[in-house]
Amino acid sequence: MAKDVSTRRRSEDRIDYGIILSVMLLALIGMAAIYMAVSHDTNPNAGSTTRALFMQGLWYVIGGIGIFFVMQFDAEQLWRVAPILYGLGIFLLVVVLVAYDRAVFVHTGAKSWLGFGSFTFQPSEVMKPAYILMLGRVVTNHNVRFAHSTTNDWRLIGEMFLWTLPIIILLELQNDFGTMLVFLAIFAGVVLVSGITWKIIVPIGAAAAALGSAAILLVTQTWGRDLLGKLGFAAYQFKRIDSWLNPSGAATTDSYQLWQSMKAIGSGEMTGRGFNNLHVTVPVRESDMAFSTIGEAFGFIGCALVILLYFLLIWQMLRVVFDTQNEFYAYIATGVIMMIVFHIFENIGMNVGLLPITGIPLPFISQGGSFLLADMLSVGMLLSMRYHHQSYMFSQEGEEFNRQ
Repeated sequence: MAKDVSTRRRSEDRIDYGIILSVMLLALIGMAAIYMAVSHDTNPNAGSTTRALFMQGLWYVIGGIGIFFVMQFDAEQLWRVAPILYGLGIFLLVVVLVAYDRAVFVHTGAKSWLGFGSFTFQPSEVMKPAYILMLGRVVTNHNVRFAHSTTNDWRLIGEMFLWTLPIIILLELQNDFGTMLVFLAIFAGVVLVSGITWKIIVPIGAAAAALGSAAILLVTQTWGRDLLGKLGFAAYQFKRIDSWLNPSGAATTDSYQLWQSMKAIGSGEMTGRGFNNLHVTVPVRESDMAFSTIGEAFGFIGCALVILLYFLLIWQMLRVVFDTQNEFYAYIATGVIMMIVFHIFENIGMNVGLLPITGIPLPFISQGGSFLLADMLSVGMLLSMRYHHQSYMFSQEGEEFNRQ
């Protein structure tokens, strides 16, 4: 009997309930935000509140099953399936260019959704965890081959870039700039922790910052717009930057969504108007603008609590990395954390007018099945770290598992 109790306790210790609780709390906030947003949506195509909640709840269930499934994979198994999942993801990104949902394309201008009747799916979302796994494998393999050497740092950057380039090209063909930025954020995060010398990282970072600043400067000039247009910038991208730089300049047209979001958050003041007491109309507030719903209903205090909950989730994820001390796991965790942090930073930033609108959802809160599934699968990879690390510690009397 004592042995059974000890085994059960060890099994429970392998599950990180802190991460699970944080995700569940964000899910509850998401369901509340979706209920308020859809019930006040004036768009006739928005659908019923009941259906919206049912579909989101269904995706939470599917995501929960996905977490449990991914948790069963240890480091060696994740290592082996990484190329397979990456290849499958690339295949889906190619398929969507041919079989994209025409209705979504007409509405958004992006060829990034597959449609099956009323069901839509975005392959680039499930590509994110596959890309993170592949990038972790590439960096780990390189560092094993060239241990304690910085002379091959450019080679590592080249290898990482070669695995990233097909995704960037396919997303550009899909006209999905926002998702492309997420992959670039993951890439940058893994580069920072990959062991590449700062003598390379700092100049590259400075060049990227200078390039971004130059692009913003060019947008403000007529000749600059002509140049960017020849380089492939679309009209809608110029409009988004214009609405960001001057949201009140076209508050009834191009800047309407941003302006209304800022009004909604501002009207919430300190404590908010109260649950389901919304008065400001914000387009797509159940998805991209979910934070404006929280701001109007629960005010500054509600927004601060959501951000604090995200900080708690990220801290718990970082703690798992330090506890497991496995290089391959560390790169996976870095990719997952960068993905989530970028989504949080960009979504909240665009809701309050600090960043241009890019269509980036809020993790675990915004409406969206494929996006939520990608987040849940990524959480599953984090949970598998402690799950299998503890398992090997118990079976090997404290020895750390570091198999590649």
